[in-house]
Amino acid sequence: MIDIKLIRENPELVKENIKKKFQNDKLKLVDEIKEKDEKWRKLKTEADELRAERNTISKEISEAIKAKKDTKALMKKAKQIPEKIEEIENKSNQLKDKIDEILKKIPNILHKSVPIGKDSNGNVVREVIGKPIVPPYPLMNHAELAEKLGIADFDTSAKTSGNGFYYLIGDLALLNQALINYARDFMVKAGYTYIEPPLMIRKNILDGVYSATDIAAMAYKVENEDLYLIATSEHPLIGMFIGKTLTHKDLPTKITAYSVCFRREVGSHGINEKGLFRTHQFNKQEMVVICKPEDSYKLYDEMLKLSIDVYKNLGIPTRVLESCSGDLGDLKARGADLEFWSPVEKAYKEIGSITNMEEAQARRLNIKFINEKNEKLYAHTLNNTVIATSRAMRAILENFQNKDGSVTIPKVLVPYMNGKTKIEVKKTENKKK
Repeated sequence: MIDIKLIRENPELVKENIKKKFQNDKLKLVDEIKEKDEKWRKLKTEADELRAERNTISKEISEAIKAKKDTKALMKKAKQIPEKIEEIENKSNQLKDKIDEILKKIPNILHKSVPIGKDSNGNVVREVIGKPIVPPYPLMNHAELAEKLGIADFDTSAKTSGNGFYYLIGDLALLNQALINYARDFMVKAGYTYIEPPLMIRKNILDGVYSATDIAAMAYKVENEDLYLIATSEHPLIGMFIGKTLTHKDLPTKITAYSVCFRREVGSHGINEKGLFRTHQFNKQEMVVICKPEDSYKLYDEMLKLSIDVYKNLGIPTRVLESCSGDLGDLKARGADLEFWSPVEKAYKEIGSITNMEEAQARRLNIKFINEKNEKLYAHTLNNTVIATSRAMRAILENFQNKDGSVTIPKVLVPYMNGKTKIEVKKTENKKK
């Protein structure tokens, strides 16, 4: 949510930003907010004037009593003022709620480095890490390979839970845990505090991170409860700070969490495809930073490098794809996707994303800090995927697939796999064949 001062002082800047987002249908909202804000300020002035008048009358009554004069007219007038103030404040509060509701629809001001583009076709490759290779032998897609190795079962999960779920078996289940434990240790060594968050949150937290449309499309609601299953641990992590005022000495606050995540993914392309890429339930390690505005983009670069290093250490070729203006969510000032190389599709696929929301999210959740000058300001908030294990497992199954159908375990994960270096068909199965 942007600062309403921007609309008061520079509405054209806000409109120009909306145009960069290719959301021209929202241009009228700027004028609507401006008009409602002027009415709200007028009501506030009226209420303030009535309070001043009430104070004046109170003094007059006091003086009249001392002088033993008739106070009936003054008392009558004084009695009417609170009723008028209450009436004005009711109108004012209703107007303020409407203004805030509309403000949430106005996109955040884009960082100057964001490329302008209408949709994902306008995203820009910023960096390529590792050499994308297609081996000289046929590759199986990850779901087919996992089933052949007997390390995943997608058909049974479809019967027990529906599409978008999976059973991980044996070595793939161990690989999933290896990735979780590796990512946790990596982030702790990087100076982030490890947290295990609740897997359910209330709607007021979701309202700080999602639009109403996003909530309906993404979040699983718990029936008859003000609770939703989390779509990412970012949400309960940032929710820890709702309504809090930190000091400049607390910042930057760097935290990381592992959690199971749940997403409805209503209307998402590919949710019915067998496999691990797009699912309703998955495991993810996340990082969140709360910081002073002047440190925001230095920390953005640091966080992005951490994600790059995770996959570099795993030996998976990746690239950084900068999100263009039209492909950024409305709360985002800048963002990028980290993508892994898929030798099966001969294309890059999303494996994680980084976002700087600057102060937009902090405004919604009322997260502030007191700076060195004793000024109370909104903090900047950033989030980034450390690793989404289902997608990382797909990347490993494809990039480390051998000619004989076995899969080599990335070296950094071998200690977390009890020394196991390869996933292959069990010997008992070979005998049957």
